[in-house]
Amino acid sequence: MKTYLIGFMGCGKSTVGKRLAAYCNCSFADTDELFETKLNRSINSYFEHYGEESFRKEESLILRGTASLENTVIAVGGGTPCFYDNMDWILSQGVCVYLEMPPKALLDRLQNSKSARPLLKTDNLLENIQNLLSQREPYYKKASITFSGLDVDISKLYKEIYRYSYSA
Repeated sequence: MKTYLIGFMGCGKSTVGKRLAAYCNCSFADTDELFETKLNRSINSYFEHYGEESFRKEESLILRGTASLENTVIAVGGGTPCFYDNMDWILSQGVCVYLEMPPKALLDRLQNSKSARPLLKTDNLLENIQNLLSQREPYYKKASITFSGLDVDISKLYKEIYRYSYSA
């Protein structure tokens, strides 16, 4: 089983992904971590030096590198599904779960986040979240499963994934 977790920054993809992987006794991978390891620099640093277009191309290559992974839960960067036909590719590889959250809940999490995010350097964070989310949701909504990112019950999420896997 290969499961891709998608959703907006701060929705809990990495946290939920690690918990889900432990629950299913499988591996966990995070495309942001894979990116930073491969390129030996932070996403913020890469973004500042090379820009978003170059970042998105590298990010897409990292994503496609997950094709060889088996029995893995993969947390995908927030914008990844929205570029280079990545969403269609994800759907061709395994089960895709969109961890959905309302903008105000995302704001609460992102305001308390320890990591800086290059696309959120703005004066009006809520407005920026709402704008980005409205651009990205058409991609996110293509996911196999949409699941609330608020207080995720891992056993319920696993059952949804299992049910989808064996009905598709």
